[in-house]
Amino acid sequence: MNESAESTFTVRRATMTDLDTIAGFAAAEAADAEGLTPAPERLRRGVQAGLEDPSVATYWVVETADGEVVGSASVTREWSNWNAADYWWVQSMFVTPAYRGRRLARLLLATIEDAARAAGAADLRLYVHQENTKAIRAYARTGFTDSPYQIMSKRLGVDP
Repeated sequence: MNESAESTFTVRRATMTDLDTIAGFAAAEAADAEGLTPAPERLRRGVQAGLEDPSVATYWVVETADGEVVGSASVTREWSNWNAADYWWVQSMFVTPAYRGRRLARLLLATIEDAARAAGAADLRLYVHQENTKAIRAYARTGFTDSPYQIMSKRLGVDP
């Protein structure tokens, strides 16, 4: 395929009709990235919350010319009082295995970056499992760099 991703694929904001597809992608991402198997109904509720309320999350999907959804990503926002602007956190990035290597992650991230700039965001940020070297390389190719921050967490009782 010599066509660019931009001419063959389209990125659009997700709608409620994408719910089951995105929930399936989230399950596959959890398995791929961390070997987890979250409860399907919880995944569905989580995606649905973002689709219903953009203050929770905003989802984008990438689709083929014939309308098949083959990837997705979401963004959550964190207010920065230092910058008086939001940090946009890219989350739930997933491209189906058959479509990897076609620059679809780059296309999704470029679309999200354009939306973040238009909204006046301060930064585009993400976290990636330290052993997910393929994803780290892909993000680096799109301009992401290591951060001086270390992500820490404290589990509050919700099973994965």
